[in-house]
Amino acid sequence: MITNIEDYTLIKVLNDWLDTNIAPDLKSELVKVNANGERNIVLDMSQCTYCDSSGLSAILVANRLCEDNSGTFILTGLQHEVEQIIRISMLHTVLTITRTVSEAIELLKEKEKI
Repeated sequence: MITNIEDYTLIKVLNDWLDTNIAPDLKSELVKVNANGERNIVLDMSQCTYCDSSGLSAILVANRLCEDNSGTFILTGLQHEVEQIIRISMLHTVLTITRTVSEAIELLKEKEKI
């Protein structure tokens, strides 16, 4: 589900698994959102309980697209299993992660003030 809001786009993964069946579609949507000029993306993973390497790749694509446009990518709502995969992959050191969408929005607002 994609929701365009004033200063960012919220993308919610509605599947339980972000894997090879879903990740290509997510990547495609991320590229479209970015091509439309959006530089700030919040990816809500609160319904996702599993993420494989193709899912991680989609997340990294989103992060790179936002960085390339001087924007911000925020990953939010990680379930325990997905958070463990992110940590094992050491991606928590390069990604901005918040617990909730509300926290992500507040972080974006703070970054816009800078």
